[in-house]
Amino acid sequence: MKGFLKYLMVTIKGICMGAADVIPGVSGGTIAFMTGIYEDLVGSINAINTTAVRLLFTGKFSQFWRHINGNFLLSLVAGILVSILSLAKLMTYLLNHQPIQTWAFFFGLIVASSIFILRGVKGWKIKDFIMLVLGVFIGVAVCTLSPTTTPDGLWFIFICGAVAICAMILPGISGSFILLILGKYEYMMGIINDIVDGKGELMDFITVIVFVIGAAAGIIAFSKFLHWLLRHYHRETLLVMAGFIIGSLVVVWPWSSRNMEKIVLSQFFPERMEEGTGILAPEIIDQYSGLIDMHIGGAVAFAIAGLLLVIGIELASAMISRRKTTK
Repeated sequence: MKGFLKYLMVTIKGICMGAADVIPGVSGGTIAFMTGIYEDLVGSINAINTTAVRLLFTGKFSQFWRHINGNFLLSLVAGILVSILSLAKLMTYLLNHQPIQTWAFFFGLIVASSIFILRGVKGWKIKDFIMLVLGVFIGVAVCTLSPTTTPDGLWFIFICGAVAICAMILPGISGSFILLILGKYEYMMGIINDIVDGKGELMDFITVIVFVIGAAAGIIAFSKFLHWLLRHYHRETLLVMAGFIIGSLVVVWPWSSRNMEKIVLSQFFPERMEEGTGILAPEIIDQYSGLIDMHIGGAVAFAIAGLLLVIGIELASAMISRRKTTK
């Protein structure tokens, strides 16, 4: 029963990671970091190596499963997949129709997680501040890149999967946002929504399979480098990652210039949002920006909800840790 509850909690954390991964600007790696499974995740992925392959192909399935921490990975991946498939439409709806409140919630969540991460760093030195500032700089630089137009060929979908998954396991760097930069976020969300709605064609399934293969290749290769960093430069790596998280706030800010189009559309052109023609010229956005209802009260409430969620997770984790140490 204890084992079941343990892996049920991992699945729930996977659901939270999946929910974050469908939001451009919010990283599933941040959720893994917050919920205390980040190093387990990186270590388990890193264990998929030549030893694992040898155990698998020599029929030593139980040893292979233990070697890769299979129960953990299966529980986590199941949660992520359930979340992505079930929440893709909800997150798309919330970002389109309640953008300020949605971004405010994640803003509060990320602020709180940054505070808790930095609280765990003791004995600050000048080098630590440099690592943190470097992380912030990189996070801001990545998050302020502009989306671009890119090809729809399967070779590029493979590359997108490999690059996006690397970002997904980095706290503060959103895999969805990387897809947005590569011009493939709405393309992939549309395919997933079509499949969920039963409208998917053969090419849609092939596209998703190629994306997943690219993601698998990317995460296995990148996790080895990340595992090496955590083993040899643990403190420095965590500080840079904390900087990534803080830097990502520039894109999560509810009233950022990147979010203004969605806000204007949701408040003044809801019919265009419903029709899927939600693209406005910059001069129209400027014309209506002064008339926007900022929803200050709602934004504050949702930001506080994000803060309280992180505090609740931290308190629950602390209680579980105390129980383990007293046994």
